[in-house]
Amino acid sequence: MRWTQQLIPTLREVPQEAEIASHQLLLRAGLIRKLAGGLFTFLPLGRRALRKLEQIVREEMDRAGALEILMPAMHPQELWEQTGRFQVLRDVMFKIKDRQDRNLVLGPTHEEVVTDLIAHEVQSYRQLPINLYQIQTKFRDEIRPRFGLMRAKEFIMKDAYSFDADGAGVERSYQAMYAAYERIFQRCGLRTKAVEADSGAMGGSASHEFMVLADAGEDGLVECDACAYAANLDRAEGVSRGPRVFVDAEQLTAVAPTPSRRTVAEVAAFFQTPPARLIKTLIYVADAQPLAVLVPGNRDVNEIKLQRALQATTLALADDATVARVTGAPAGFAGPVGLPVPIFADEKLRGYRGAIAGANQPDAHRVNVDLERDVRVAAFADLSNALEGDGCPRCGAGALQARRGIEVGHVFKLGTKYSEALGAGYLDAAGQRQTPLMGCYGIGVTRTLQAVIEQSHDANGIVWPIALAPYAVEVLPINVQHGPTMQTAQALTAALEQAGLDVLLDDRDERPGVKFKDADLLGLPIRVNIGEKSLAKGVVEIKLRHSGVLTTAAPEQAPAALQACVQELWRSAAG
Repeated sequence: MRWTQQLIPTLREVPQEAEIASHQLLLRAGLIRKLAGGLFTFLPLGRRALRKLEQIVREEMDRAGALEILMPAMHPQELWEQTGRFQVLRDVMFKIKDRQDRNLVLGPTHEEVVTDLIAHEVQSYRQLPINLYQIQTKFRDEIRPRFGLMRAKEFIMKDAYSFDADGAGVERSYQAMYAAYERIFQRCGLRTKAVEADSGAMGGSASHEFMVLADAGEDGLVECDACAYAANLDRAEGVSRGPRVFVDAEQLTAVAPTPSRRTVAEVAAFFQTPPARLIKTLIYVADAQPLAVLVPGNRDVNEIKLQRALQATTLALADDATVARVTGAPAGFAGPVGLPVPIFADEKLRGYRGAIAGANQPDAHRVNVDLERDVRVAAFADLSNALEGDGCPRCGAGALQARRGIEVGHVFKLGTKYSEALGAGYLDAAGQRQTPLMGCYGIGVTRTLQAVIEQSHDANGIVWPIALAPYAVEVLPINVQHGPTMQTAQALTAALEQAGLDVLLDDRDERPGVKFKDADLLGLPIRVNIGEKSLAKGVVEIKLRHSGVLTTAAPEQAPAALQACVQELWRSAAG
């Protein structure tokens, strides 16, 4: 393929809208263009890379025994109402009406649709297990689309759904998909880490996220430095290593004036004590009922953990008027002693004595609080974020290390949440009607493409892994007006294409510096420089993008040398 016959609109300047390196490079290398917030057009090079990624996903899904289908992107709203998820997800769903005034939604995911399909098509245990997948566009009305393809309103996802007769079958399906995901990301040249995760609106008993570790990642996670434990912050269970009994622990609680000190930092400084000694009291409203949540002063409430512990449908921080009504004081002075609402405490507060908390009075805090003696706690649960340095909840010996990550895949054990709600069932060997157990498995295809760039780039541009590179080789004639240079470039391009390699010939009549900069920006794995000086020496230059290693070969030997380079890159990727 000739560059002059392609659409490769490279940019010299970093677009102001792009906050992270991968988003900048997607735009600068001419892979995508923004249409509107969260909406992107894939240009030819971006589409070529995306198709290669999709092919890897298809091959591994097929290898794992999944069957490809294609479901509608537009769904009847009542299908979502049957499972109860319309109310949960309505704020992120695009809702439309047809000319008959029927309510429809654009699918953010397809659990409802695939379960409806199984309810009509699977009647016997002999038809199980079955695993169906698709690669399809999804739609989510993100409040703040950002980071390019990382958080978009329209994106491509591979979603798969397994249906099994029993728990052993679910485990087999789950492990098959888990292993397939490991192979997919390895083939894409990605270094990923599987972490325990919260199932969120999907529901179910267990899930794992596949994370690409990157400083620009939106998701927080922790991993143990002594064992294999890793979890995202919505699931992580750090063990506090700090004290729980503080000075003056035996003294009775008393109120102390703290004029204008509202925040944890201000109160800790006033009492010259560490923030962990404070009990942070927050008033929430869960399913229209106010309640108090207690966490150590150095930690934040994890609202996903809290909602899961409460089994609440809705959850929100109380407004100032509700805080004043419940506590009798303005925000910033709430405390647990004497509150007239249910109190839920973080597990890390169990055994706290000699603590400091709000006094439920303006400009005052209560000292020497004994949580067991002075507070009526309805329940303890893991309600706060784990912190770096916390003890590992699995091995007990290691310490948790904080990381940032990009979620590229998620696997779930769903149980019967959807199959029961949508009437999916089958007859077992004894003729008894049973409900199939489900799993679901998603990969953000467009997000994965950007994650590859985020993890594989340098100061000059993208460094494509061989499996996803839009072209494997770039042939770069330095001066297209020089006849022998172009003849050599064209002959080499034809020989490589005949050998089955993807080749981009930069036939532009541009300055060498422009062409070299664009070549580094595009980041194709191998570049062949052909110039008058090198030809005068009887060679062409072969440069590897990932290592910068430069070698030479005679023009007639270059096709074989380049094929060997490509094969070595594939071997390295597989190993």
